[in-house]
Amino acid sequence: MISSNKVQVRLLFFASIKDIVGARQIDVDIPTGTTVAKLLAMLEEKYPRIAGYRSILLTSVNEEYAKPETVIADGDEVAVFPPVSGGAVQSEFYRVTRDVIDARAVATQLQRPEAGAICIFEGIVRNNSKGKTTRYLEYEGYETMALAKMEEIGVFVRQAWEIDAVGIVHRLGRLEIGETSVAIIVTSAHRRASFDACEYAIDKLKKIVPIWKKEFFEDGEVWIEGQS
Repeated sequence: MISSNKVQVRLLFFASIKDIVGARQIDVDIPTGTTVAKLLAMLEEKYPRIAGYRSILLTSVNEEYAKPETVIADGDEVAVFPPVSGGAVQSEFYRVTRDVIDARAVATQLQRPEAGAICIFEGIVRNNSKGKTTRYLEYEGYETMALAKMEEIGVFVRQAWEIDAVGIVHRLGRLEIGETSVAIIVTSAHRRASFDACEYAIDKLKKIVPIWKKEFFEDGEVWIEGQS
């Protein structure tokens, strides 16, 4: 008998996540109202190696892709897995996330033997702005449009430079000092192409991707907005 404050769900694991957990399927009881994000956090506590995949991890509930805020109900089947390979090495990766960004994990997904260079840019939350001490930041975005614009940037750089793969990840929500807010990953046969494509991508992202930053100081807060 499951208590009213618990629900029973079936967890399925695939590929590298299955290897970490050591099982394809587990039936567990979790607190009522648990979201996908909370479930992943619970799994990370038990299987710490999963944390290295968090920025690229995918989930589904009852065979439908699920968002982090999706609430899991009694009897649900939840699958946890890395991106589908599609029979080839992934060449593009775009994501808006509220999880910690692991740029190296994304680079590992994009890397292939032909690429002699990987350029990784990470935008880091710093502790000051215009002479004032920053406590933390909050990012808000128009997520569907942001993803579309990220893909637009990725398609352009793949056409403009001789690169193998591109990844763009931006975080939303509250970020503490020292955390990564955005990561651009570009792989190529030679370094010059990845340097140039990476620089273009972050500059263009700042101009056209609809994500806004709010800075919090000891004496107030302010939205950082550009000019039309």
